[in-house]
Amino acid sequence: MPPIVVTEQLTKIFGAGSTAVSALAEINLVIERGEFAAVMGPSGCGKSTLLHLIGGLDRATRGRIVLDGETLSEMDDDRLTETRRQKMGFIFQFFNLIPVLSALENAALPMILDGVGKARAREKAGQWLNQVGLGDRLQHRPSELSGGQQQRVAIARALAHEPLLILADEPTGNLDSRAGDEVVGLLRQIASDWGRSVMMVTHDPRMAAYADRIIFLKDGRIVDQTKLGAAAPSAARKPGAGAGRR
Repeated sequence: MPPIVVTEQLTKIFGAGSTAVSALAEINLVIERGEFAAVMGPSGCGKSTLLHLIGGLDRATRGRIVLDGETLSEMDDDRLTETRRQKMGFIFQFFNLIPVLSALENAALPMILDGVGKARAREKAGQWLNQVGLGDRLQHRPSELSGGQQQRVAIARALAHEPLLILADEPTGNLDSRAGDEVVGLLRQIASDWGRSVMMVTHDPRMAAYADRIIFLKDGRIVDQTKLGAAAPSAARKPGAGAGRR
């Protein structure tokens, strides 16, 4: 099978003329199926821009992105939206949960909006919430959950429609170190145990150490890549451990 993501000469320029700013310049990158890749670099280096382009949230100025064998730039907006909905899951620094909905309702909502029957959507959402250690928190609203638990709801929401690729933009940015370890340990499990590809932007080297590979960006270009293997830091807690206590 082909890699889940291939980028070729991927370039993004904001603005035009004398005010043009190059956010990404000729990025050539391959993300394998089941790989956990972390993207690091200084502020403004293009990390989030790269994630947004691969996720179809923005269009490249030049170059190609091939996702699961299909070229994103050849898709019209409707097809791109469908591909994003079917093949990608997104996790952000801010959990983006709806305050009046329970964990189960939050995780099921995207599927319901996509036309999945309410009973089936809630069944799948419940299965994934159980997988991420929140089986006893299904009816809790976001205000009744810790930050780490809220991010787990967001992860279950991203996984519930069985995507091939998870894109995580600073997923531990609002968490303390212990909750951050658990969330990134869960992303590690998504790749190693559940076979999804994970691409995570982070500024934290300790979080990046959970990945199979770290991709370093500077001034919109890849300047280095480091393979780490599948081993997470020894201090990592098992995903889900203690989830009900925080």
